[in-house]
Amino acid sequence: MLQELLELLYPPACIACAKVMPVRAPFCETCDLALERLPTSRCHTCAEPGTFPGDTCPRCRASPPPFTRAWAPFAHEGPVARAIHRFKYEDHPELAPALAELLASECQQFLAQAPALLVALPLHDKRFRERRYDQAQLLAGALARATGREAPVGLLTRARETRRQVGLSEAERAHNVAGAFTASPSVAGREVLLVDDVLTTGATVRAAATALREAGAPRVEILTLARAFSL
Repeated sequence: MLQELLELLYPPACIACAKVMPVRAPFCETCDLALERLPTSRCHTCAEPGTFPGDTCPRCRASPPPFTRAWAPFAHEGPVARAIHRFKYEDHPELAPALAELLASECQQFLAQAPALLVALPLHDKRFRERRYDQAQLLAGALARATGREAPVGLLTRARETRRQVGLSEAERAHNVAGAFTASPSVAGREVLLVDDVLTTGATVRAAATALREAGAPRVEILTLARAFSL
Protein backbone atom coordinates (compact mmCIF):
# COMPACT_ATOMS: atom_id res chain seq x y z
CA MET A 1 0.00 0.00 0.00
CA LEU A 2 2.85 2.39 0.86
CA GLN A 3 4.54 1.66 -2.47
CA GLU A 4 1.28 2.30 -4.32
CA LEU A 5 0.87 5.61 -2.47
CA LEU A 6 4.44 6.63 -3.37
CA GLU A 7 3.81 5.73 -7.01
CA LEU A 8 0.68 7.89 -6.94
CA LEU A 9 2.45 10.86 -5.35
CA TYR A 10 5.70 10.42 -7.29
CA PRO A 11 4.88 8.61 -10.54
CA PRO A 12 7.80 7.20 -12.57
CA ALA A 13 9.27 9.88 -14.80
CA CYS A 14 12.11 10.15 -17.32
CA ILE A 15 15.19 11.57 -15.61
CA ALA A 16 16.02 13.62 -18.72
CA CYS A 17 12.71 15.15 -19.87
CA ALA A 18 10.51 14.45 -16.80
CA LYS A 19 7.85 12.72 -18.91
CA VAL A 20 5.63 10.55 -16.70
CA MET A 21 5.89 6.86 -17.65
CA PRO A 22 3.72 3.80 -16.97
CA VAL A 23 6.69 1.84 -15.59
CA ARG A 24 9.79 2.83 -13.65
CA ALA A 25 12.81 3.24 -15.94
CA PRO A 26 15.59 5.84 -16.21
CA PHE A 27 14.52 7.20 -19.60
CA CYS A 28 11.37 7.40 -21.69
CA GLU A 29 11.46 5.60 -25.04
CA THR A 30 12.33 8.77 -26.98
CA CYS A 31 15.24 9.70 -24.70
CA ASP A 32 16.46 6.11 -24.47
CA LEU A 33 16.76 5.93 -28.26
CA ALA A 34 18.77 9.16 -28.27
CA LEU A 35 21.39 8.00 -25.73
CA GLU A 36 24.96 8.36 -26.94
CA ARG A 37 27.34 5.90 -25.32
CA LEU A 38 31.05 6.56 -25.16
CA PRO A 39 32.73 5.42 -28.40
CA THR A 40 34.89 2.30 -28.28
CA SER A 41 37.74 4.37 -29.75
CA ARG A 42 39.10 6.37 -26.83
CA CYS A 43 42.17 7.07 -24.72
CA HIS A 44 42.75 4.09 -22.45
CA THR A 45 43.87 6.39 -19.64
CA CYS A 46 41.42 9.31 -19.53
CA ALA A 47 38.64 7.97 -21.83
CA GLU A 48 38.89 10.96 -24.19
CA PRO A 49 36.89 9.90 -27.27
CA GLY A 50 38.94 9.48 -30.43
CA THR A 51 41.53 7.33 -32.17
CA PHE A 52 45.05 7.97 -30.85
CA PRO A 53 48.49 6.38 -31.42
CA GLY A 54 49.03 3.74 -28.76
CA ASP A 55 45.49 4.43 -27.50
CA THR A 56 46.83 7.42 -25.56
CA CYS A 57 45.58 10.95 -26.24
CA PRO A 58 48.01 13.87 -26.71
CA ARG A 59 47.05 15.31 -23.31
CA CYS A 60 47.96 12.11 -21.43
CA ARG A 61 51.16 11.67 -23.46
CA ALA A 62 52.31 15.22 -22.73
CA SER A 63 51.32 15.11 -19.06
CA PRO A 64 50.56 11.65 -17.64
CA PRO A 65 47.71 12.03 -15.12
CA PRO A 66 47.99 11.11 -11.42
CA PHE A 67 45.12 8.62 -11.83
CA THR A 68 45.41 5.14 -13.31
CA ARG A 69 42.35 5.18 -15.54
CA ALA A 70 39.07 7.02 -16.04
CA TRP A 71 35.78 5.78 -17.37
CA ALA A 72 32.30 7.04 -18.22
CA PRO A 73 29.52 5.07 -19.93
CA PHE A 74 28.03 7.98 -21.88
CA ALA A 75 29.11 10.93 -24.00
CA HIS A 76 28.02 14.23 -22.50
CA GLU A 77 25.27 14.77 -25.04
CA GLY A 78 21.50 14.58 -25.36
CA PRO A 79 19.39 12.92 -22.65
CA VAL A 80 22.31 12.17 -20.32
CA ALA A 81 23.49 15.78 -20.44
CA ARG A 82 19.93 16.94 -19.74
CA ALA A 83 19.57 14.54 -16.81
CA ILE A 84 22.86 15.72 -15.31
CA HIS A 85 21.84 19.37 -15.73
CA ARG A 86 18.53 18.72 -13.96
CA PHE A 87 20.33 16.88 -11.16
CA LYS A 88 23.09 19.42 -10.75
CA TYR A 89 21.56 22.82 -11.49
CA GLU A 90 17.76 22.50 -11.36
CA ASP A 91 17.33 21.36 -7.75
CA HIS A 92 16.64 17.68 -8.34
CA PRO A 93 18.75 15.80 -5.76
CA GLU A 94 16.16 13.01 -5.84
CA LEU A 95 17.64 11.89 -9.20
CA ALA A 96 20.76 10.54 -7.45
CA PRO A 97 19.50 6.94 -6.93
CA ALA A 98 18.31 6.59 -10.54
CA LEU A 99 21.58 7.99 -11.89
CA ALA A 100 23.60 5.73 -9.60
CA GLU A 101 21.64 2.65 -10.66
CA LEU A 102 22.20 3.64 -14.29
CA LEU A 103 25.93 4.04 -13.61
CA ALA A 104 26.12 0.69 -11.81
CA SER A 105 24.32 -1.19 -14.60
CA GLU A 106 26.33 0.42 -17.40
CA CYS A 107 29.75 0.04 -15.71
CA GLN A 108 29.70 -3.50 -14.34
CA GLN A 109 32.93 -4.53 -16.06
CA PHE A 110 34.76 -1.38 -14.95
CA LEU A 111 33.46 -1.62 -11.38
CA ALA A 112 34.47 -5.28 -11.11
CA GLN A 113 38.12 -4.17 -11.12
CA ALA A 114 37.74 -0.73 -9.56
CA PRO A 115 38.63 0.29 -5.97
CA ALA A 116 35.94 -0.30 -3.34
CA LEU A 117 36.39 3.07 -1.62
CA LEU A 118 34.30 5.76 -3.32
CA VAL A 119 35.30 9.40 -2.83
CA ALA A 120 33.15 12.17 -4.25
CA LEU A 121 34.65 15.22 -5.92
CA PRO A 122 33.45 17.82 -3.39
CA LEU A 123 31.90 21.26 -3.70
CA HIS A 124 33.36 24.20 -1.80
CA ASP A 125 31.36 25.07 1.34
CA LYS A 126 30.10 28.32 -0.20
CA ARG A 127 28.71 26.58 -3.28
CA PHE A 128 27.26 23.83 -1.09
CA ARG A 129 25.31 26.46 0.87
CA GLU A 130 24.04 27.98 -2.39
CA ARG A 131 22.98 24.65 -3.91
CA ARG A 132 22.01 23.03 -0.58
CA TYR A 133 23.34 19.63 -1.67
CA ASP A 134 26.53 18.16 -3.10
CA GLN A 135 25.52 16.27 -6.23
CA ALA A 136 28.74 14.22 -6.44
CA GLN A 137 28.42 13.08 -2.82
CA LEU A 138 24.78 12.10 -3.39
CA LEU A 139 25.81 10.18 -6.51
CA ALA A 140 28.71 8.45 -4.73
CA GLY A 141 26.51 7.53 -1.75
CA ALA A 142 23.78 6.10 -3.97
CA LEU A 143 26.37 4.20 -6.04
CA ALA A 144 27.86 2.78 -2.84
CA ARG A 145 24.45 1.47 -1.78
CA ALA A 146 23.82 0.04 -5.25
CA THR A 147 27.16 -1.79 -5.40
CA GLY A 148 27.93 -2.68 -1.76
CA ARG A 149 30.78 -0.21 -1.50
CA GLU A 150 31.50 2.60 0.96
CA ALA A 151 31.44 6.35 0.31
CA PRO A 152 32.42 8.16 3.52
CA VAL A 153 32.12 11.93 3.66
CA GLY A 154 35.14 14.15 4.34
CA LEU A 155 38.01 12.19 2.80
CA LEU A 156 38.47 14.92 0.20
CA THR A 157 37.67 18.61 0.68
CA ARG A 158 37.83 21.63 -1.59
CA ALA A 159 40.22 23.84 0.36
CA ARG A 160 39.52 27.01 -1.58
CA GLU A 161 36.75 28.36 -3.72
CA THR A 162 37.31 28.14 -7.47
CA ARG A 163 35.62 29.66 -10.52
CA ARG A 164 33.24 27.50 -12.52
CA GLN A 165 35.21 25.61 -15.15
CA VAL A 166 32.60 26.16 -17.88
CA GLY A 167 33.90 28.64 -20.44
CA LEU A 168 37.54 28.52 -19.31
CA SER A 169 40.41 27.47 -21.59
CA GLU A 170 42.28 24.28 -20.77
CA ALA A 171 45.18 26.22 -19.25
CA GLU A 172 42.77 28.37 -17.24
CA ARG A 173 40.98 25.27 -15.97
CA ALA A 174 44.24 23.74 -14.75
CA HIS A 175 45.31 26.99 -13.03
CA ASN A 176 41.85 27.44 -11.50
CA VAL A 177 41.90 24.12 -9.61
CA ALA A 178 45.63 23.74 -8.90
CA GLY A 179 46.04 23.03 -5.19
CA ALA A 180 42.31 23.39 -4.59
CA PHE A 181 41.86 20.04 -2.82
CA THR A 182 43.01 18.53 0.46
CA ALA A 183 42.77 14.81 1.22
CA SER A 184 42.48 13.17 4.63
CA PRO A 185 45.46 11.13 5.90
CA SER A 186 43.01 8.25 6.32
CA VAL A 187 43.24 7.52 2.57
CA ALA A 188 46.87 6.44 3.05
CA GLY A 189 47.31 2.90 1.77
CA ARG A 190 43.79 2.76 0.32
CA GLU A 191 42.91 2.62 -3.37
CA VAL A 192 40.29 5.21 -4.31
CA LEU A 193 37.55 5.49 -6.93
CA LEU A 194 36.88 9.20 -7.42
CA VAL A 195 33.26 9.88 -8.45
CA ASP A 196 31.84 12.91 -10.27
CA ASP A 197 29.13 13.69 -12.82
CA VAL A 198 31.10 14.82 -15.91
CA LEU A 199 34.72 14.58 -17.05
CA THR A 200 35.82 17.25 -19.55
CA THR A 201 39.52 18.15 -19.85
CA GLY A 202 40.27 16.32 -16.61
CA ALA A 203 41.83 19.33 -14.88
CA THR A 204 39.64 19.02 -11.78
CA VAL A 205 40.03 15.26 -11.34
CA ARG A 206 43.79 15.62 -11.90
CA ALA A 207 43.97 18.15 -9.04
CA ALA A 208 41.81 15.96 -6.80
CA ALA A 209 43.75 12.79 -7.65
CA THR A 210 47.02 14.61 -6.92
CA ALA A 211 45.76 15.49 -3.43
CA LEU A 212 44.70 11.87 -2.82
CA ARG A 213 48.04 10.51 -4.03
CA GLU A 214 49.96 13.02 -1.88
CA ALA A 215 47.93 11.84 1.12
CA GLY A 216 49.09 8.28 0.48
CA ALA A 217 46.49 6.68 -1.79
CA PRO A 218 48.51 4.26 -3.95
CA ARG A 219 46.00 4.19 -6.81
CA VAL A 220 43.21 6.53 -7.92
CA GLU A 221 40.67 5.76 -10.63
CA ILE A 222 37.94 8.03 -11.98
CA LEU A 223 34.29 7.24 -12.71
CA THR A 224 31.78 9.75 -14.08
CA LEU A 225 28.37 9.49 -15.69
CA ALA A 226 29.49 11.26 -18.85
CA ARG A 227 32.61 12.17 -20.80
CA ALA A 228 32.78 15.34 -22.88
CA PHE A 229 34.71 15.57 -26.14
CA SER A 230 37.52 17.97 -25.25
CA LEU A 231 40.19 17.49 -27.96
